[in-house]
Amino acid sequence: MDAAPDSARWVVSTVADEVAARQLARELVERRLVACVTCLPGATSVYRWEGAVQEDAEVVLLAKTTAARVPELERAFAELHPYKVPELLVLEPAHVGAPYLAWLRSAVAEER
Repeated sequence: MDAAPDSARWVVSTVADEVAARQLARELVERRLVACVTCLPGATSVYRWEGAVQEDAEVVLLAKTTAARVPELERAFAELHPYKVPELLVLEPAHVGAPYLAWLRSAVAEER
């Protein structure tokens, strides 16, 4: 990621249920690794795992952060995420409104 460290990133992940979603979301926000996590229940994932096709209900997580926080967020996922192999997709939005971006940056800024 060669963009500015304070540029916005959208992180997509999934967990098995709403309890796990809220626990992970709250911890990531409390650590200031993300500004916000939107938890979208009701997803169904069909995937290959350990040689077999699986189908499970999941909650999709959409987290908003900055490029600078992604490495630490990835370490936190390894520590906190309930899956053995957590989904961690980091997307760069084409545009972010200035007021939202200012809020996002302040929300993930390390406390001094």
